[in-house]
Amino acid sequence: MAQAKVWILTKHFDGFPKKNDFQLKEEQLPELKDGEVLLEAVFLSVDPYMRPFSAFRMKEGDVMIGTQVAKVTQSKNSVFPVGSHVVARSGWRTHTVTDGTDLTPIMVDWPQDVPMSLALGTIGMPGLTALYGIEEVLGLKQGETLLVNAAAGAVGSVVGQIAKIKGCKVVGSTGSDAKVAFLKELGFDEAFNYKTVASLEDALTKASPEGYDCFFENVGGPFSSQAISHMKDFGRIAVCGSIATYNDTTPQMGPYVQMAMIIKQLKMEGFMQSRAS
Repeated sequence: MAQAKVWILTKHFDGFPKKNDFQLKEEQLPELKDGEVLLEAVFLSVDPYMRPFSAFRMKEGDVMIGTQVAKVTQSKNSVFPVGSHVVARSGWRTHTVTDGTDLTPIMVDWPQDVPMSLALGTIGMPGLTALYGIEEVLGLKQGETLLVNAAAGAVGSVVGQIAKIKGCKVVGSTGSDAKVAFLKELGFDEAFNYKTVASLEDALTKASPEGYDCFFENVGGPFSSQAISHMKDFGRIAVCGSIATYNDTTPQMGPYVQMAMIIKQLKMEGFMQSRAS
């Protein structure tokens, strides 16, 4: 009989998550039935969406939500042989018994020089989020100018690279000078540290004086309000995240962007990657 270690959400977050909001417990797992497999976690995801989603998708006492790369260590399911790897929505736990219906197999010829953790990143949900937002929500076209914030993150960094492949000018905002250097290595045309610029307004203007055709929004808050004022007429905005507000105990209020959106005739659409599946 296998034993699992599981991370429990003991208390819903109030402001920034704290250590005592979690508890590590042990759990005895049942013997496998026909069609079931035993998984051992190799990599666990820690994603920004967990902060807001935990509030309305979890009860106190639930295993923390999340995706993992896992190895099949026991199997009574021919689809998932022992030694194979899968992506599983099992949450923060070391071992899981499942009937396989929620598993995505990882290709058996996964390149040896590519970290399998990327199945939770560039080759996984964040990468698919970037692709869907660019292709289906923004409809980004060659020659356009794209702004992306949280640009060095799992989603933003892929957004910028796809946009460059499509022949676009890409401007990225991020939170450290090291991340700015990273974005330059990825091929971003312009990048700035929003924490150290004297004026966000001036930084956005300097990076693209002509404005922005598209904006891939990961942050929300004051950045979003400033960015909207720099959009070109008929610009498009894909709203993927709002990390500037996730830990707020009091909702942020204004400024209000409706007039700028009306005058510029902007299109703003929120989305989640799950829509693509």
